[in-house]
Amino acid sequence: MPSIILNSLYTQATDALPDKIVELTGSGSNRRYFRLEGSKGTYIGVIGESVEENKAFIKLANRFADRGLPVPRVVAVTDRRNAYLQEYLGDTLLFDAIASGRSSGVFSDEEKRLLTTTIRSLADIQYRGADGLDFNICYPLPEFCRRTVMWDLNYFKYNFLKLSGIQFNESLLEDDFERLADYLLAEKSSTFMYRDFQSRNVMIKDGHPWFIDFQGGRKGPAHYDVASFLWQAKANIPAGLRDELIDEYLDSASRYAEIDRDKFRERLQHVILFRLMQVLGAYGFRGLFEKKAHFMESIPPALTKVRELIAANGFECYPTLTDILCRLADRFISDAAAPDHLTVTVRSFSYKRGIPDDSSGNGGGYVFDCRGLHNPGRYDEYKKLTGMDTPVIDFLETRGEVQPFLEHCFALADSSAEVYLRRGFTSLTIDFGCTGGQHRSVYCAEKMAAHLSAKYGVDIKLQHREQRINKRFTTLGQQIVEEG
Repeated sequence: MPSIILNSLYTQATDALPDKIVELTGSGSNRRYFRLEGSKGTYIGVIGESVEENKAFIKLANRFADRGLPVPRVVAVTDRRNAYLQEYLGDTLLFDAIASGRSSGVFSDEEKRLLTTTIRSLADIQYRGADGLDFNICYPLPEFCRRTVMWDLNYFKYNFLKLSGIQFNESLLEDDFERLADYLLAEKSSTFMYRDFQSRNVMIKDGHPWFIDFQGGRKGPAHYDVASFLWQAKANIPAGLRDELIDEYLDSASRYAEIDRDKFRERLQHVILFRLMQVLGAYGFRGLFEKKAHFMESIPPALTKVRELIAANGFECYPTLTDILCRLADRFISDAAAPDHLTVTVRSFSYKRGIPDDSSGNGGGYVFDCRGLHNPGRYDEYKKLTGMDTPVIDFLETRGEVQPFLEHCFALADSSAEVYLRRGFTSLTIDFGCTGGQHRSVYCAEKMAAHLSAKYGVDIKLQHREQRINKRFTTLGQQIVEEG
């Protein structure tokens, strides 16, 4: 059982038992993450099916930590290496810290500072992390090589392209794959390639970036991580800011090696193309195959970046590949650009972290303040629970305050939903806030989502921001729990 393993790890590290173990929302991998809280501190417990992958992370993390790099140190490990305990870095992802900029495309000075600090620190982990490193500890292979390149290209082909239904000449595509692999491998690398360097794998602690989830790292081109970070589909970093951040990265990397900046930028374009294809393979598997909406929604932004990249660079050396990618963009972006039904986004949040931004851009909807309702969080027996748990639901419903409150909320939401449906609008947002975003707002958001789904049969996106839980109610009434 996870609790037995995690209790043992916490005891191994602190000589005490944790007071609380909370499973965190997964990231799409086979690893399970837990927050362990107790009198001796808070830690993150990880249980992973791949022992070899765990070994790679443990060795890399502690080696990097010994060299002063901002990564979580592993403080306890099971004998089987199937689970470990690492330092706790807080709950703020860089992805969330730049939410306003991601939504609007206009990044504040603080958001730019975080992006700049992060990409400058990337050079540290790439160069200082590689210094004296035995890359044989990396998993599944010690370096970026033809085999790993072809794995990723075929991952795109089989998990995205073939699932899309696009017709193509496979032999000609393989010729382009070979040419792209030749180009990517023509220049030898000695740096540590993080491989999945993106804003969801950066934690912000005391205003500074800390790095997580680098267990897939290996020796490889530094360009790859720059491409991963700046062209992340949902980061929405505009071209001008990307150029500034590339300069910041090159300034930082130049402390370790002599770099031809023009050559770096030219080579970077091909690596971006390769990285976006690898990402599309992941989105295809998780979205087109496993039908996870979170990944389906990431496909159009990724293909938009592919289309822009091809328009800027041409890539005449890969004629079949670029033709296929442009046809994929035409299909998925045109489908996404013209929604034909209403989607209602219902969210719970904590006022301590502010009202969520409206990512739809239309500003239509409501924000309801639940702080006037009696707070279950004031009582010890409810502090570890949420508004989805029966004791909290009973607490709120038996006091009689929440029903009239929700009836008013339902009436306003219904009036807008009916107008939106009649006029063909496609996006409505309804937010519920309370002090901690844990009890009252979660309960009310759940009730609103269920009410609108049952009454109007519209798509519902239900997001509990502070709990990092996403759900979806489809037009068929099906409830799906998505990736956080």
